[in-house]
Amino acid sequence: VKFVESGGGLVQSGGSLRLSCVASGFGFSRYSVSWYRQVPGNERAFVATISLGGGVASYESSVEGRFTISRDNDKNMVFLQMNNLKPEDTAVYYCIAEGPQFLNHWGQGTRVTVSS
Repeated sequence: VKFVESGGGLVQSGGSLRLSCVASGFGFSRYSVSWYRQVPGNERAFVATISLGGGVASYESSVEGRFTISRDNDKNMVFLQMNNLKPEDTAVYYCIAEGPQFLNHWGQGTRVTVSS
């Protein structure tokens, strides 16, 4: 099982980024997939999740309306479109499939820095 995130970077407040995650080693289309983020010194926090087929998504309240999660089951990929970024969105972002069997398979994440 492996998750590889990419697409992070430095962006000004109000800007946009699109994060990507490639998953491998398991039946990707059988699981909900989520994005989490972590600020140094804090635990990982939920950002967004998407259902198996991509028809249902939910978001942490502070990103609702600004972030959009999507997936491509043919490519085993999940995406996070982030618009109107704010300095408080600065974090390392991770993707993970939802299930206890994935808890020890976090990737390296991708760093997002939003300057004010």
